[in-house]
Formats: sequence, C-alpha cells, structure tokens
Amino acid sequence: AMVGGYSYALSSFNRATQAERQPGSAFKPFVYATALEGDYTPASIVLDAPISFAGGANGARWSPENYSREYYGPQTLRRGLELSRNVMTVRLAQDIGMANVVALSKKMGVSDTLQPNLSVSLGAGETTPYRLTAAYAAFVNGGRRVNPYLIELVQDRDGETIFRADDRRCRDCGRAFSGQESPRLEARGEQVIDPITAYQMSSMLEGVVQRGTAASARGLGRWIGGKTGTTNEYRSAWFVGFSSDIVVGVFIGFDDNRPLGSGETGATGPVPVFTDFMQVALRERPARPFVRPKNAIFRTVNGIEEAFRPGTERRREEEQAPAREIPTGPQNYNEVVRREQEEAAGLPPQTSTPQPSTPPPPRKEPAQDLDGL
Repeated sequence: AMVGGYSYALSSFNRATQAERQPGSAFKPFVYATALEGDYTPASIVLDAPISFAGGANGARWSPENYSREYYGPQTLRRGLELSRNVMTVRLAQDIGMANVVALSKKMGVSDTLQPNLSVSLGAGETTPYRLTAAYAAFVNGGRRVNPYLIELVQDRDGETIFRADDRRCRDCGRAFSGQESPRLEARGEQVIDPITAYQMSSMLEGVVQRGTAASARGLGRWIGGKTGTTNEYRSAWFVGFSSDIVVGVFIGFDDNRPLGSGETGATGPVPVFTDFMQVALRERPARPFVRPKNAIFRTVNGIEEAFRPGTERRREEEQAPAREIPTGPQNYNEVVRREQEEAAGLPPQTSTPQPSTPPPPRKEPAQDLDGL
C-alpha cells in the first residue's frame, strides 16, 4: 500500500515518491550497518562525549550534540542506536569513513545524491519515504535489496497471466496448516549486506522499540523493529518500522517544509501512526521472529542475546572494557560514565573506592523517549 496524500483533488503531489526530505536520525541505521560490515559488532564500544570539528558553516566549528544535551561516556553500538545518540553516530562515521557509509547507502537504495560529509551521518542528506522504506526492507530480507512494486498481477480476459511481479513458486503453500508456521519464500534480490549484518541490524532496531525512542510501539506485542527520525526545527518527523514480513514507513511534514511545531518528533507523531496501522495489518498474521542466519554465533551480552560473525565473538570482553581516558567538556562526566559502565556490565556498585570529600553529582538518566535531530 502507498499513501502519498489525503486528497488527490487538493494536490496530486505524491509525498511518498516525490517529497525529497532529510530523514534525520532515520538515516543512522545505515551508518551502523556500515560499521557492522567492517570490524564492529553490536557490543563494540564507542565514546559518547563532546566532539568538535573545524570547517563548519562560515568557517565556524561544528559541534554536534545529543538531543538531550547529555553525554554518557563509553557505550555499546546497540545502546547508541537504541537511544539515537548523535555524537556516537558522528564519531562512528568518522572512524569508518563517510565515503563507505555513502557507498553502502546508495547500494541499499537510500539516495543517489548523498555527499560524504559527516553531517549526512545524522540525516542531512535527502531521500523519499518510498526509497527509505525500501532500503530498510533489506534488514529483514536477509540483506537482500527489495524493489517494491504496485502491480502484482495482470491477466487477460481469458484468465491467462501475462505479467506477474513475483514469479517465485512456493512448493508447500498448498498444504494444510493448523497452528504451524506457514512456509516462507526464498529471499530474492541483490545481496547488499551480509545476512549476519542484516540480522544484527534487525535485532538492534528491535531494541529501539523495546528500550529506545520508539518504545510506545511495544504494545503491538510482536517482534517489531524500527527507527525514529526528526530534523532540525522539527520540520520533518519519521518512523520506519517492520515486523518479520511487513515494512512500513511514516513521514509527517508540510509541503513547504515549515516546522511542524516544537516537540513534534518521530516518537510523538509517526510512531503512533505506525502502531495504529500495524494493529490492523498484523491482525490475521502469525507472530514470527526475525530469521536467524545459519552461520551466526550467539552470545549473551548485558542480558541481551547478540549475533556475531564467526570469530568476532571472542573480542567482546575486550570491546566492553571501558576507555581509560574520558574527554573533559563543559561538565564533569566521570561519575556518570562510571555508573553507566557498571550498569552495562551488570556489576554491583563499587564499595571499596574511597568516598570523595565532595559528593558527586546525581546520575543523569539517559533520555528514554527523545530522538536525535
């Protein structure tokens, strides 16, 4: 299904296919997918601390910030994506190279015009809801690109099929099923990312729903993943979400790109729209988990079962070791960082460390329902 507007009589402009808009944080999964295609794993550590770059607008320095204006020190890739941490994403993009991010994004069909600038890692490029939604489909299609179509079947007046968009055959679909999982068609399409990367991304994006910026979609009671997106000045709000067999993209914005209003984020607008739609779309469909790749290695990290490419699971203890140097910024983050590390590692509070003469500042909890810009 595709909805490009609510009244063709008022406007024939198809916002699904023609509205080129910045996706904001809804672009971040392609940064993380690029990292996972390389040496990173969901348990790899990236520092969430202030960072600044020369060469901003009019020669000014560019200092990206988290939406909450808070920083939490060393964090896993999973946590950074779940809570849409801007600074972690930029730092990750700088390490893996924006040229690689852009190349993979183009390969997955996000856009053909992205430039290898760090700001693009936060969604400063442009795409359409149609293309972004199709690109997300690869995460639940075993890493194979999906090309959506509107016309499924054409028959002549005698009932002879003269066109079929999907000519795959299901050998077992004629069998009777009672309380059993129905057969799946073999995935088809260009292999744009590794099947293990695709599953890692599906699992991490499921965490966005379970513990992150799209937590309000938990009520569907299904295996659901997705990512919110909000652009500067609240001009566009996004959510692209999926079950194991349906991918849905929701975009909210004005045709003239004026602001939606303060506080209108991907979590407050598109996620409820997605949830309402999926409650109906999934009603007659069985609840099915995301398909696991056959050669992945599974280990429990921080209470979450993570998928690893063979050989990378042996690095996870080293990856989780906290960084020794914490950059200083406008605030002192040492206490926050220490407690975040203890919580992530499942360690009890330290009791042997002497208490400072001045009590540390109270811990600042991560924003649970805020989206990166």
